[in-house]
Amino acid sequence: MLRKHVVFRKHMDSEHIHEWKAPEVLEKYMTGGLCGFDRSGCPVWYEIIGPLDAKGLLFSASKQDFIKKKFQDCEKLREVGNQQTQKLGRKIETLTMIYDFDGLGLKHLWKPAVEAYGDLLAMFEENYPESLGRVFIIKAPRLFPVAYNLVKHLLSEDTRNKIVVLGSNWKEVLHKHIDPAEIPVEYGGTLTDPDGNPKCRTKLNYGGDVPKKYYVRDQLKHQYDHSVMVSRGSTHQVEYEILFPGCVLRWQFMSDGADIGFGVYLKTKAGARQHAGEMTEMYPNQRYNAHLVPEDGSLTCTDPGVYVLRFDNTYSYIHAKKISYTVEVLLPDKKSEEQFQELEDQTKELKINHA
Repeated sequence: MLRKHVVFRKHMDSEHIHEWKAPEVLEKYMTGGLCGFDRSGCPVWYEIIGPLDAKGLLFSASKQDFIKKKFQDCEKLREVGNQQTQKLGRKIETLTMIYDFDGLGLKHLWKPAVEAYGDLLAMFEENYPESLGRVFIIKAPRLFPVAYNLVKHLLSEDTRNKIVVLGSNWKEVLHKHIDPAEIPVEYGGTLTDPDGNPKCRTKLNYGGDVPKKYYVRDQLKHQYDHSVMVSRGSTHQVEYEILFPGCVLRWQFMSDGADIGFGVYLKTKAGARQHAGEMTEMYPNQRYNAHLVPEDGSLTCTDPGVYVLRFDNTYSYIHAKKISYTVEVLLPDKKSEEQFQELEDQTKELKINHA
């Protein structure tokens, strides 16, 4: 393990990492940052998920640049810890992380984005296993258990035990661990930028959509699980049974030579094959130029049942279409779901008591 860590640091050119200049797009649009210290003197790092344009960033920079940027951030935090150690006269070796999941959406579950984030988590786990003090999850939507389930296998049990999902009282909880003077107004504290900005933008990056002028590619290579030839004037249907609500269907597909129609439906009668008009349309059917740019998407399944992904070539009277596709069913993390239900019940109880 130590040898692997030494090799990794050499590969990252750790001796010169502070002088390394990340690509402009990462500097401008990678969200989060270091802002303040907790009551123990440990640095506080924010990860702001909602405005993160993962697809735009991956189209504009290499995965290696992502890892190197995060490695640079980790080294910066370690340096800040050393400074705090000298200042306070006691060892400061850990950090507090605040994950703001407000705005988490299906776009964040794009497979290449999840895989890239998984690489970043693996890098942190392998090279900074003792650096994490605690992680606070705030403003997490119902989709969070699905997102967490995609990456939790990369986290050690020790790390998972440090994660705390907060409910509507998250500001009060943060105040117990961090002085409000160290927390931006945006997050319930009193800290502002010198110009009075409550978001503390000199310390925190709030990202946003990456302008296409930064793009160096318009697609990522993908190995598809299935291929099928859809005959002229015909359709190809793929069925997935969803046993409980809250699951997410995620897909990627490309066509060969010409466009293809695509939509997602929910069966109204189990067993028999149904035509589109007999089913409930869950994801509007439309034609995609998937021969030019591969398509990807996802759908939160609010109801259990049999979902049908339908590739539509009925409008083509001459050409058959070859379709390559991958479909996955993403399951929510059960423990997180139970925590969410408890938090929601507590919130309802508070509202009733205050009524």
